[in-house]
This record gives sequence, C-alpha cells and structure tokens, in this order.
Amino acid sequence: MNTRPSAAPSQPHKVLVVDDDHSLRDSLSALLRSAGHPVETFASAAQLLATPLPEAPSCLLLDVRLPGSSGFDVQQQLISQGAELPVIFMTGHGDIPMTVRAMKAGAVDFLPKPFRDQDLLAAVDAALEADRQRRLVRQGEAERLHRYEQLSLRERQVMHMAVTGLMNKQIASELGLSEITVKIHRARAMKKMAARTFAELVIMAQAVGTSG
Repeated sequence: MNTRPSAAPSQPHKVLVVDDDHSLRDSLSALLRSAGHPVETFASAAQLLATPLPEAPSCLLLDVRLPGSSGFDVQQQLISQGAELPVIFMTGHGDIPMTVRAMKAGAVDFLPKPFRDQDLLAAVDAALEADRQRRLVRQGEAERLHRYEQLSLRERQVMHMAVTGLMNKQIASELGLSEITVKIHRARAMKKMAARTFAELVIMAQAVGTSG
C-alpha cells in the first residue's frame, strides 16, 4: 500500500521527470507533451519527495546523478515509503554494474544519455502500461477482498470447505447442517463473490487465502 500522501486524480496519467539540468527538463517536457503525456518536472530529489504522487497511472524519469542524492537513493526512499512507481533511470555515466543495480532494485528501464526520442517514448509507454496493469490488479484484489468481507461466517466456512474438494453432504456432516442449508450458503457465497463458475470461486478463495 502507498503510504505517501496522494494528489487528487485530475489526469488520465502523468510522467514525472527529475533532472537537475534545466534545459534537459524543458526538452523532455516538450517531447513528452508532444506525445500526449501530461508532465510534472522536478529539479531535485527533495522536490519530488515532498510532492504527493499521482493517483493516476504514472512513471518516473529519474536522473542517476542528482545533487546531494543519487537516483538510486531516491528509488530506495520511494520503495521504503510504499510507492510502486515504475522508474526509468537516465544517466550520462552509465555502465553495466549500474544498470544491473538499477534493474535489481526494480527499475523498468535504463537510458544512457544521449538517448533517442523514440527510445524514451517507448520506455515511457511501456512503464505507463505496466502501472495501469498493476493498478487494475490491485483494484481487482481490493474488490475481491471487499466481497469476501460481505460473506457471513457460515458462508465463509462452506466456501472454504467446498473449494478444498468436500461434497455438500460432507460439509453438512462436518458443520452439523442439512445438505439443503449447505447448498444455500454455497450459492450465496458464489453470488456475493460474483463467481460465475465454481472454478472461479476456487481461484477467488485461493486469492483471499481461504483455502490450502
């Protein structure tokens, strides 16, 4: 979960740019805006870290060499604060060990300066799509957990036992219920979980940790 404060969503997506080179920031901003990307630029790590991250899908173009703090330090601070922002590193001093370090820490790309406009835009598009997919997965997880929390204790018990492979008759015997009552609880669990098939219910149950 992102523990940093969040700005109110006002854009479908946003690209954040951190570089101490004013001319490069302006150049990147112009390029990204020309490709339809809303942009927010920062001259330092401190400026970025003091700013709420966007709620919309986003990515971060981050210079490795920053005054007072390396891009890797910034990346680690974001991670420690719970941010899951895709990071694209930029550097004029890149080498293989630096690239490996960036990727191991979770960077989605590494662009040595000078880079081609097409390479930058391709990296940004890929990072934004990755963040969109991550957010969709998280949204699905949250919705699934919310649905599970709406189940009664008995519905949870029946669902848990059903997805482990027990038949309705066996569940009824274990819980001291009639088979008809078990069927009702099972049907209600499927409806509340929005499971179209029993196979879907099994997958949902596994996702919320109620089986196995």
